[in-house]
Amino acid sequence: MDHSADAHRTDLMTITRFVLNEQSKHPESRGDFSILLSHIVLGCKFVCTAVNKAGLAKLLGLAGETNVQAKDQKKLDVLSNEVFIKALVSSGRTCILVSEEDEEATFVERAKRGKYCVVFDPLDGSSNIDCGVSIGTIFGIYMIKDGHEPTLDDVLQPGKNMLAAGYCMYGSSCTLVLSTGSGVNGFTLDPSLGEFILTHPDIKIPKKGKIYSVNEGNAKNWDGPTSKYVQNCKYPTDGSSPKSLRYIGSMVADVHRTLLYGGIFLYPADKKSPNGKLRVLYEVFPMSFLMEQAGGQSFTGKQRALDLVPTKIHERAPIFLGSYDDVEEIKKLYAAEEQN
Repeated sequence: MDHSADAHRTDLMTITRFVLNEQSKHPESRGDFSILLSHIVLGCKFVCTAVNKAGLAKLLGLAGETNVQAKDQKKLDVLSNEVFIKALVSSGRTCILVSEEDEEATFVERAKRGKYCVVFDPLDGSSNIDCGVSIGTIFGIYMIKDGHEPTLDDVLQPGKNMLAAGYCMYGSSCTLVLSTGSGVNGFTLDPSLGEFILTHPDIKIPKKGKIYSVNEGNAKNWDGPTSKYVQNCKYPTDGSSPKSLRYIGSMVADVHRTLLYGGIFLYPADKKSPNGKLRVLYEVFPMSFLMEQAGGQSFTGKQRALDLVPTKIHERAPIFLGSYDDVEEIKKLYAAEEQN
């Protein structure tokens, strides 16, 4: 790679230009979706700036409130949630917003209402804020059917009905990964321009990976197939090399690495959390959508993750996602257990 030539490139594919190019492929489009995405991008830039100066601005630490998941809210959590709610409402293109931080869904007032529903986790991995580990925002977008008053049923749909999904990771660089249903692309924020530039076009996850990512502290509570799979990762019986364990504890960072390098990310159900830990609407669905668009798979232990139909906005589910062959292995273990 010629870095010196790269530094002088003038034909930059910004995320705005990329989205407008995609829009031009749909002559019937009125640009509503592009406007919505530009407001999400603005929210990501705002949160990125806040994360970068959090220590200086005394935004670290607790805000003194507890969110719906009974976790102490960090100041940055509260700020990020407000930023995204305001950005999405002011876009004039949304009708229902579901945030990890809010117990109830937000229904946008009629005067500012559009046809999109956005589900999001404004700051995933926030328990890692104070130690400088990568954290991020996850989002998914649905479209409501024309001509009816929006209801919760408009977001309680299977993930396969999502129009788009993505995440923005705030780490050593600020990276936004997006799929609008035709592949996955990654954009990196150039702070000097204030623009996201296409740096990872058409991301494809390797068919098989060398890394597994799971919280082994929960191992004593796992079911048989999960325990067997992790055992096979460490002590393969087919003569292959053992997989490496990499676990950050921030879903955005763990999934980002899995997407680029291959392997598998697991957050299974266990005796302590029989329904799993991760939330379906704004964690499981967007990440599964991206994985499938990149050529990987996503599985709950019972079915394809994107076929799940949630009944509550904060519902949880187990998840196994990553390289196609690696997820295939865990599916076989669950199928074998079911037969027995």
